[in-house]
Amino acid sequence: MNDPEVTMTDTLPANHPLDAVNLAMEAASIALALARAVPAPLRPIADQLIRAVSSVPANLAEGHGRTGRDRLHHWRIAYASAKEADIHLRLLLGAGAVDRDRATTALTLLDRSRGATWKLLHPTARESRGAGVQGRGGEALRGRRAEGRPNVLTS
Repeated sequence: MNDPEVTMTDTLPANHPLDAVNLAMEAASIALALARAVPAPLRPIADQLIRAVSSVPANLAEGHGRTGRDRLHHWRIAYASAKEADIHLRLLLGAGAVDRDRATTALTLLDRSRGATWKLLHPTARESRGAGVQGRGGEALRGRRAEGRPNVLTS
């Protein structure tokens, strides 16, 4: 009855991590099925695809159960793994080793999962886009995050 693992999915906010997990699970299901049918010469790429695409929903789910930096660490791994899976799937697609329609669907789902994960990692990015991050005195901190550490994307 009072189990914290029980959630009411219709009451979750739009950027809830479960959205990213569901997208990643759907992408992984398709990609895993495609990887099973890859011919022997391309098997190492398919093996990398399997590891990367499996890592995405696993790290999103694990991060959801964590707090603070640990949570962000897992979500960053999920984001990077989704990018890696994207590349492996594109390589197999370019080699003609996987079905184009199914691969395109998986790539679209991976992209949407990355987008949802990005929103989890950057919850205020939409609010501060173009204005920079506000410091304690209200001044804009361009190129630096509010914590005072360099922002690797802009510095």
